[in-house]
Amino acid sequence: MSAIPAGVGRVRAQTVTLAHGSGGRAMRNLIADVFLRAFDNPTLARLEDQALVGLAKLAALGDRLAFTTDSYVVTPLFFSGGDIGRLAVNGTVNDLAMSGARPCFLSCSVVIEEGFAIDSLRRVAASMRDAARAADVEIVTGDTKVVERGACDGLFVNTAGIGVVRSGVNPGSDRARSGDQVLVNGPLGDHGAAITVARNDLALQSDIASDCKPLNGLVAAMLAACPDIHCLRDATRGGVATVLNEIAESSRAGIRIREAAVPVREAVRGVCEILGFDPLYLPNEGTLVAVVPPESAAAVLEAMRGHPAGRGAALIGEIIDEPRGTVILGTRFGGERIVDMLVGAQLPRIC
Repeated sequence: MSAIPAGVGRVRAQTVTLAHGSGGRAMRNLIADVFLRAFDNPTLARLEDQALVGLAKLAALGDRLAFTTDSYVVTPLFFSGGDIGRLAVNGTVNDLAMSGARPCFLSCSVVIEEGFAIDSLRRVAASMRDAARAADVEIVTGDTKVVERGACDGLFVNTAGIGVVRSGVNPGSDRARSGDQVLVNGPLGDHGAAITVARNDLALQSDIASDCKPLNGLVAAMLAACPDIHCLRDATRGGVATVLNEIAESSRAGIRIREAAVPVREAVRGVCEILGFDPLYLPNEGTLVAVVPPESAAAVLEAMRGHPAGRGAALIGEIIDEPRGTVILGTRFGGERIVDMLVGAQLPRIC
């Protein structure tokens, strides 16, 4: 069953107008032609104000629901390795995956500025469709608002998601224990560096692409190797340094990481050296931090490296007893320094 209702016309305008948010025919045509055509699925085809999903299907996957929501306001909207649409889908999918959930359904709400190009809107919708297919989720409901010129920066996107967690899977930031091993699935800072280059503020030239990707398949492989993963976090705003500090604080434990073991691409390292950034604090959109029992670390690392989203996985440190609530970095030169929580912002409007 197609989600495109009979009698709905194509959008002929080149830009979004206030009429497209008025609730009338122009709005109906915009929603159907741009979004329903891209997200076409039987649940969405009902065109109600809510999505109805069968509980039996969800119950067969696990015994708990995971529910999350996030808003995306990245500048620029399109960048190497992704765009705001791909970011919105993958970001919400990954938030669900960090609970150990299997993501199932997403919503999509957009706030569009008057004058935004229809072709750009189609491009974003197509990107969301492709990202949802890659993550094996459906976009089943949503909302569209149009605001006056100058009231938002082109396009804002909100996505909410529902997933299911199976029995026995219970990662949490408070579960890190002394001796646990700290793993990451690949190089740090690609997204932050890609956005910096895309803004052209400093005329930097680089082929760095965002790491924006879904992590639910990778997490499933990791949980198959070790169902009792203690902590899972995606290192978005604030980067790996902030995530590690949050784990240390919640678990009342210390964390020691080794600078030489932290994977960073040379191009990203170069951008950081030019701008005075620390890659540990750069945001990511496809990088996770896992804390696993020591006896399972080798198996989980092998599982990660066997998945396309974890080919660059590395063991970067371990959980220690003291000093509690503190992250310590062992430098390449044999010294140590404290890695604090990010204060302020290195980059604005990053996701």
